[in-house]
Amino acid sequence: MNEFELLGPKAYGDACGTALLKASAEDFQVDEVLDIPLAGDGEHLWLWVEKRGLNTEEAARRIAKAAGVQLKLISYAGLKDRQALTRQWFSLHLPGKANPDLSAAEGTDLSILKQVRHQRKLQRGAHAANGFTLRLTQLSADRSALAARLQVIREQGIPNYFGLQRFGFEGGNVFDARQFAERKDRPVQRNLRSRLLSAARSYLFNQALAARVADGTWNKALVGDLLAFTDSRSFFMAGEAECSDPRLAILDVHPTGPLWGLGEPPSSGAVQTLEQRVGETEKYLAEWLAEADMAHERRILRLPIAGLTWHYPEPDILQLEFVLPAGCFATVLVRELVDLLPTGHTDNPCVF
Repeated sequence: MNEFELLGPKAYGDACGTALLKASAEDFQVDEVLDIPLAGDGEHLWLWVEKRGLNTEEAARRIAKAAGVQLKLISYAGLKDRQALTRQWFSLHLPGKANPDLSAAEGTDLSILKQVRHQRKLQRGAHAANGFTLRLTQLSADRSALAARLQVIREQGIPNYFGLQRFGFEGGNVFDARQFAERKDRPVQRNLRSRLLSAARSYLFNQALAARVADGTWNKALVGDLLAFTDSRSFFMAGEAECSDPRLAILDVHPTGPLWGLGEPPSSGAVQTLEQRVGETEKYLAEWLAEADMAHERRILRLPIAGLTWHYPEPDILQLEFVLPAGCFATVLVRELVDLLPTGHTDNPCVF
């Protein structure tokens, strides 16, 4: 499956040029934003960890081995890219135990920057946001066009697609999910089952969002829409009055799309018709998600880019800094700016 099939149309037209991303880990930096005050005491040890070229699960295994505890006692808020320089929190459950020596976990690719005790473990999804510093290298683009595009994005946001990373190489996770769905079966292995259900749900959401981008309503409230605040999982129905809510214009409230589960989408009117059509197009996947007893949830269609700034540290490097809510993808912002070159090559634009 190609990029357009997995995501959908861009909001702002053709790319402004080409560039390379992730030539080195330092070109893709992520800092987890956690707004939980840590007590300083308790049976859970929280670690602020910097890792390079290492995914979150590998880091957790290293920490568990060094601490001499089972992997299930290690918690983290979210998964972070392998090909990146990332800083994120982990927690270890150590009831009645002193802080272990974790030096064996450290190396050139992993450093423990801080250790703090707390009464509770770190829960999945507990982080409020992620801060990004991206460097687009080998840039070949018109600066005035990029500046104009970035200004529009800062003012209007972008479609909140799930990034290609969610779907595996060439969409393999979606292909595998379809195979299981058509057989009315689910993987026995928990991690694989979770990954394929997530990929299927994300793919259906992207299809619904793609339809809204195509008809120009991804960033507008329609009667029958379900609206949500940027950082809230609750939503409310849009009537005529809500469609002119001034909070829509300042990127505080947004229309939402379906994260498939049990029952019909709770939207109404033309919005529900569109969402039902997506479900009918991918009937096996929609039914598969419902049969897995997943609750129907919503995700904002429009993604505001908080704190977006940019500059050129060198003539052919564009550096971007911004903050995204947890669960949102920096690569969908890059997609609205440039076509990406394959690592190590400069002639054939591609995406990852």
